[in-house]
Amino acid sequence: MRLKCIGCEALARPIYWCAAQSPHTIDVELLRYGLHNTPADLRARLQERIDATDDKYDAIVLVYGLCGQAVAGLRASTTRLVIPRAHDCITLFLGSRARYQHEFEHHPGTYWYVQDYLERRDSTGSGLAIGAGSAAESEKKYAEYVAKFGKDNADYLMQVMGEWQKHYNRAAFVDLGIGDAARTQAQAQENAAQRGWAFERITGDLMLVRRLLDGDWQNDFLIVEPGQQSEMSGDDDVMRCAQGAEA
Repeated sequence: MRLKCIGCEALARPIYWCAAQSPHTIDVELLRYGLHNTPADLRARLQERIDATDDKYDAIVLVYGLCGQAVAGLRASTTRLVIPRAHDCITLFLGSRARYQHEFEHHPGTYWYVQDYLERRDSTGSGLAIGAGSAAESEKKYAEYVAKFGKDNADYLMQVMGEWQKHYNRAAFVDLGIGDAARTQAQAQENAAQRGWAFERITGDLMLVRRLLDGDWQNDFLIVEPGQQSEMSGDDDVMRCAQGAEA
């Protein structure tokens, strides 16, 4: 197959590493890290790149999670889209939704670091966190979820996405085993010490990124066929397909 890969530069090393080992021909395009802070802008940029993609590709693969619903509402035009069923990129660094859920349940106040975050950081910050957001933002989002998905699903989504967690007490550096991460790990450890957080190094898992770029799309990936669009499902599947709206 020939694949077009559109991903966040926060996953630059994993994307290039897995693309180099894939049996398929892959063209990679990275978008700037930090766009997840404005989901509507990220969605617009992703849709623009999807619409501009040549129809010579067998599929467009997105190395993104749901990312604050930035990926919800993306339309497939002439080429199918393949998207990991993940709430955010932390799932992609850990290798599975189950491992993400385990980390959240046992360490909900975690601030996450990886090598690309620290190497490419700018004014958007240097890490990602489960539990980010103000109380007002959380209450607004919860009300929106209740109205759209019902109370039970809203409670589930708020738990999984960490909206109730406001304070951090742990820094986790995910070592993906690509290159020498000693310098960036030391930076993360220093940041943790300055903030009084416990520090832990965690071994990452590239399984989801590797499977996405290898074309192994069973179970853990949403396939959006031409004429369809993605939407948030409000359950363990994270996303589902819907009939695409008119452009």
